[in-house]
Amino acid sequence: MVKFVANTPVVQPDAQVKVDASATAPLPLGANRFQLIVVDDAGNESEPAFIDIIVRDKEKPTAVLQLVNADGRVISPAEVAFGQSFTLSAAKSSDVAPGKVVEFRFTLIA
Repeated sequence: MVKFVANTPVVQPDAQVKVDASATAPLPLGANRFQLIVVDDAGNESEPAFIDIIVRDKEKPTAVLQLVNADGRVISPAEVAFGQSFTLSAAKSSDVAPGKVVEFRFTLIA
């Protein structure tokens, strides 16, 4: 069983790792970002790749932010060119029924 500790790499030869979580040792609510760096047999390190995992609350609403193109298709942030406009979508945000999300607050963090 692998225990993830914030900002501490889990180093292993396998390409997959199970993230164990339980009621007594959960991931925090909201977005949790994982990073991957791979190293080749010459010791060269890749640039990091990231994935955000959304852990949903059972009572409060959960915000989910995505990037979409003009057709509404979800795209990777890596697909945005310099000077190109894009759309942020919170359409996947939700609340536990019968509640509903009534306000979205978008902020550029500098």
